[in-house]
Parts: sequence; structure tokens; C-alpha cells
Amino acid sequence: MVTLTEERRPVATGPGRRRREVARGQSWLAAAMLSPTLVVLALVVFYPLVAALRESFYTSGETLDADGFVVEGERFSGLANYAGVVSERFLNAAFNTTLFTVVTVLLEVVLGVAMALVMNRAFRGRAVLRASILIPWAVPTAVSGLMWKWIFQADGVANTLLGTEILWTAEGVYAKLAVIVADTWKTAPFVGLLVLAGLQIIPREVYEAARVDGASPRQTFWRITLPLVKPALLVAVLFRLMDALRIFDLPYVLIGPRKHSVETLSGLIWDEATRVHYGPASAYGTALFVYIALIAFVFVKLLGADLLSDVRAREKETADAA
Repeated sequence: MVTLTEERRPVATGPGRRRREVARGQSWLAAAMLSPTLVVLALVVFYPLVAALRESFYTSGETLDADGFVVEGERFSGLANYAGVVSERFLNAAFNTTLFTVVTVLLEVVLGVAMALVMNRAFRGRAVLRASILIPWAVPTAVSGLMWKWIFQADGVANTLLGTEILWTAEGVYAKLAVIVADTWKTAPFVGLLVLAGLQIIPREVYEAARVDGASPRQTFWRITLPLVKPALLVAVLFRLMDALRIFDLPYVLIGPRKHSVETLSGLIWDEATRVHYGPASAYGTALFVYIALIAFVFVKLLGADLLSDVRAREKETADAA
């Protein structure tokens, strides 16, 4: 008679097993603490995205079927709603959105860095200057639009100071310029605030060493200040890009709705939705989401990789020095 002996594996004991159990427990705890946030994101972000994507493939309203009868309700239309993406109105809105984004972000970066450099200096009255610079960013966009609409009236402050009679809030190039000026005035302090946070973590010893070596102010800015503040500046630019690409309220309040020269993608989506054209509005919204996601991906891929390489290089230098 053959006796089968049960082969038993040794049970892992000791510090290794305890570390694994602690790590497993921490993973469950982290998942439990993150679950409410994930549920909220699923309700307010992912569900609307899926619902909008689904709606973009349907049309609603009254139409005639093949037999000539009136048909009401929602019908599957495939990619018919996306045909409007190549329409003249959509392309004009996409051009306006891109133009406002590129010009305003460039101006805001230049002015924001200048504001941060001024606010970072030590002088009497610095607190008052910082508060006054940040006031435009604290003003609600609707209020800011109404204020600039009063400034750009035919008999407003802008024409009085310039000695001109320009219709700033009508159609044309001047309407674009009015939106760019108003948006730059409002959001440049935001860029300055983030850049100021980056400036304040730069050690003073670095600037003292540069002065000892005889570096000029221009060399100090381009070779010390700008490279060290680049992470904060890139974060500010990314936030402003994503915010500017969905601009709606400022052109709407300052110039008005359905203006060809300043209509943006968000304004086009709003107009289609108010006309109860939910299918085209959802299709345009999906296209705008893809556009913003693509811009963010390219930005992070091109510039984020550079930041990561800088961090790894600094870590390697620190390890070698140790």
C-alpha cells in the first residue's frame, strides 16, 4: 500500500511577509479613501462625456420618413452630426478660438513673468502692489466683460484716450482686439502668481554666486531665473491653454452672441444647444474635447518630458555628490 504524503510549502514568515501585509493594507486604505472622489468624478465628468458622445450620433425633432409621414423623437444618424465639423462656421469658430488662445497666452506669459519679477523684489509697499496686481484676476469674468464693454463703447474711455472713433464692440478686427485686451488684463495676474511661487523657492545663494562671478542682470535672468522657474511657468501655461481653449463668457458679454468675428467653439456649442440642436452641439463638444486633449497631450509630451529629464539629472548629480 502506497502512502501519499502531502507536500507542504514553507509559510513565509518574518519581516518580508509583514511588509507585504502592510503594503496590501495600505493599498486597500488608499482605494477606500479615493473611492468617494472617483464616484464624484464618474458622475460629473465621465457620465456627461459618455452621454454627450452618445447624443452626437442621434438627431431629434420632426422629420419626414420615406413614405412622407411626420416622424418625431430621437433617431440614430451615425456620423451625420460630425459633418458640421468641416462647415464654414465651425472652422471660423475654431480659428477664433486658436487665435485667442495663442495671442492671449503669449501676452500673459510675458506680462505675468514681468509682474512676478516686480512682486518678488523687496521694497516698501510691495504688499499693496501685490494686492493691486491680483485684483483683475479676482474680478468675475462677467463683471470684467461689462467693465471693458463700457471702456470700449463708441464714446468710452478707449476712444477718448486714443482720440479715435472706433466701434470696438462691433464685428471685425477691433472686436478681436478688444477680447484679447480684456482677457489678457484679467488672466495675466494668474500667470504672475504661479511664476512668483516658483521664484520664491530659488535660493538666494544662487544669485549671490552669479553676482560674484560678474553675471549681468540679463545673463542672470536667462541662465538662472528662467531655467529654475520653468516648471512653474510650464504649469501656468498649460492651465491657461486649457482655459483659453474653452473661452465663452468674455466674448459673449463683451461683444455679444453669434458674432462671426469673435464666435468661439464654446459659443457655437451654446448656440446649437439653445436652438435645441443637441446632436450637432454634442458633436461639436466632442470635437472640442478631443482638440483640448490633443493640445494638452502634445504640450506634456514635448515639454513635460524635458522637465522629467531635468529632475532625473538633478537627482543623479545629487547621488553622485553624496
